[in-house]
Amino acid sequence: MGEHAKIFPGFWPYGDQVILGCIHKVGLGRFKGLVSTTAFLFLFSFVLIAALFNWMQIPIIQGSPLAHMSFTTRSTKKHHERVEFPLNCSVAALQGKKCPNKYPSVFEPDESSTETCSDYFRWIHQDLQQWKTSGITEDMIERGKASAHFRLVIVGGNVYVEKYTRPYQTRDVFTKWGILQLLRLYPGKVPDLDLLFYSGDETKIMRSDYQGPNSTLAPPLFHYCGSEENLDIVFPDWTFWGWAEVNIMPWEDMLRAIKKGRKRTKWEQREPYAFWKGNPHVAKNRLDLMKCNLSDQYDWNVQLYYKNWSKVVDEGFNNSKLEDQCTYRYKIYIEGSTWSVSKKYILACDSMTLMIKPRYFDFFSRSMVPMQHYWPIRRQDKCRDLKFAVEWGNNHTQQAQDIGKAGSKFIEEILTMRNVYDYMFHLLNEYSKLLKYKPTVPSKARRICVESMACKQKGKWKEFLFQSLVKSPSNKPPCELPPPYEPQAIQASMDKIDNIDKQVENWGNVYWNKLNDTNQ
Repeated sequence: MGEHAKIFPGFWPYGDQVILGCIHKVGLGRFKGLVSTTAFLFLFSFVLIAALFNWMQIPIIQGSPLAHMSFTTRSTKKHHERVEFPLNCSVAALQGKKCPNKYPSVFEPDESSTETCSDYFRWIHQDLQQWKTSGITEDMIERGKASAHFRLVIVGGNVYVEKYTRPYQTRDVFTKWGILQLLRLYPGKVPDLDLLFYSGDETKIMRSDYQGPNSTLAPPLFHYCGSEENLDIVFPDWTFWGWAEVNIMPWEDMLRAIKKGRKRTKWEQREPYAFWKGNPHVAKNRLDLMKCNLSDQYDWNVQLYYKNWSKVVDEGFNNSKLEDQCTYRYKIYIEGSTWSVSKKYILACDSMTLMIKPRYFDFFSRSMVPMQHYWPIRRQDKCRDLKFAVEWGNNHTQQAQDIGKAGSKFIEEILTMRNVYDYMFHLLNEYSKLLKYKPTVPSKARRICVESMACKQKGKWKEFLFQSLVKSPSNKPPCELPPPYEPQAIQASMDKIDNIDKQVENWGNVYWNKLNDTNQ
């Protein structure tokens, strides 16, 4: 745009096409001659005024001659040097303390503005609705202890834990670790709170036990899954920070490995069957699924494999890597005793997920839509539904690929660790607002920190804890929590899912009727 544009980069008060049109019509030399000294001085003064407004960040008053002009204002970002605080377990670094307190305690983000959280964050309001009117009292916490594995209290940015019963494997360790990482990501932002956590599979707080005029108020209990029949408060599961017992890396690393693994086999070249591998003995529904395997009498277009975990451990997990299981066009998701952590890994494969209708939900899956993110399969007629889904996909390859890719995109975009931490933050923040008392440290509770948890660990446990460590505070605040769903919006969403499920069921019935007519 000529020499003036070079002098004043980023500013040109007229449209580019108008200026270039003038130059083209009269020629560059004549164009320069047309610009009088007076006009140039006016232009220079105008630029100077604009620069002054930008430098002073003065708001333009409506109605002034400059109000209709648009100026690019300087960013209000603060610029802090990003300093990392890696975990140091040396004797010198610890200085004889389990928790040396060398991490920042005040949150100072570079950015002041935030974006709105993903839509599924709205379910936070719904999960806490039970205590919206009554609030949460100390008596509720006391009554809920019998259902919890541990009690976790945050006071002044420090975390204290009181243990009750021994949980399965080290789920509790990685769950507490995740909360510690949240406090490192947003130091000083998480309020004081007092909560109970259950790290098993089955749900605990049944809705029916707390209904009726003479019923007591339900105790709040955090857990990894929920259902329509219970009141458990849904929280991200421990595998986001790793599952050491089965060699599943922290989520970010595992997702990278799966994305790399799925590229090895293009969708068209993958096995044209539905695949599932796992332990069928944890649930009747899974044992029923194994009846769909290939036999002398039936071929349901599925390949199902029993996973013997003892053998897997002995083999060093060499034949059970999740990133090596993206070689089928279709992958089956089926719940275990309740929900299964496998859902996110299955969806990440780009294969079309065949989801056997779940009874339970985790914190992110309530925003998923059948035939957009997955193909729905009925529980009671799963063999026939699976065969039809595979036949349909093999005859509608582009649509099947689109559903698989949409499921993967959903997982990749809404299940970033930033979103996981932001969900945790808002859930805990909204929960703390319901407390009717000031949290204090229980007499039997012990303080935990990243040093006290990670430095004593060994093997995969220590590796995954270090791998998932938040090394520095975030440079921006958490996303903004959207308002709750209106009741009619929740009902409309449920109706939409039911209608889609019925439509797919009808397609299957037509398919089987035609097949039966052909065979007669």
